[in-house]
Amino acid sequence: MKPLRFGNIGAVYVGLIIAVYFSVTQPDLFPRLTTLQLILNQNSVAALVAFSLIVPMCTRVFDLSIGYVMGMTSVTAAYLVVERQLSFTVTIVLCLLLALAAGLLNVVLVVMLGIDSFIATLASGAFFQAIILLISGNVPVTDQRLNQDFGKISNTEIIFGLTPPVFVAIVIGLLIWWLLERTVTGRRLYATGFNEEAARLVGVQTRRLRVGGLLVSALVAGLAGILVTAQVGAGSPEIGPGYLLTSFAAVFLGATQFRGGRFNVQGAAVAVLVIAVGSAGLAISGAPVWGSSMFLGIILLSSLALRRYEEVRSRTRNA
Repeated sequence: MKPLRFGNIGAVYVGLIIAVYFSVTQPDLFPRLTTLQLILNQNSVAALVAFSLIVPMCTRVFDLSIGYVMGMTSVTAAYLVVERQLSFTVTIVLCLLLALAAGLLNVVLVVMLGIDSFIATLASGAFFQAIILLISGNVPVTDQRLNQDFGKISNTEIIFGLTPPVFVAIVIGLLIWWLLERTVTGRRLYATGFNEEAARLVGVQTRRLRVGGLLVSALVAGLAGILVTAQVGAGSPEIGPGYLLTSFAAVFLGATQFRGGRFNVQGAAVAVLVIAVGSAGLAISGAPVWGSSMFLGIILLSSLALRRYEEVRSRTRNA
């Protein structure tokens, strides 16, 4: 069956092979319900960050600032709760507005000024990093209040041992999936990424779509920053950029799944799980500290190669 062939859902088979391998080599630790719960709970934020990239990347806009937006909202949330004693509701609203402002800056640079998205978002990321250091003083912002009250946002078990960030990631993922797969706007997003000039000539508002993509990216990354602060009980100046490589690897690997070279939510979700299962297995088996980075690098290089292969095959088929 075509939907089940390796070229369509290869990451699923790779993930199953990895899971079986570690289940055999680590039978006392890996094949446990608690391991699955831990993987889902700990990687829900990574899934959110990956989802934040999908909409702009559908229009061929690469947002390298999302890790810094995430870090900025993380330390800001901690600062507002610890230093300003603001309520959690007010803190969340202010942090999301801050993320929206970051997205607007990217809009100005990329859409209005026409700067290449790689350069523009790299520059804006440096600006956001400066704000992170200004707020935090380059030290984690923490307090008992973050561990107790604010931590309930992220660490309360809802069902089957799963915490709120898992369900937030599911909801955000379903919304983006619906946008891309079930709406006219989704088809226009894909058309803009495939051939912006052709899309513009048939009446697609490509600039508006890129504006929307950058705003969605910043808002979802900002939400991820709030949740990670609640998870760890601190706003760390180093926490956001660490998610950047994982999220890009997941999105590129996910693009080779299900949709034949198109960026998509279901593929990104599967890719996040594959990376998470591999990383968890390496940690449980006592692999060297560089093992996880090596595994992630292999995943990213493989996904880029597969993505290129899918693009070439699609062009050949349509020629």
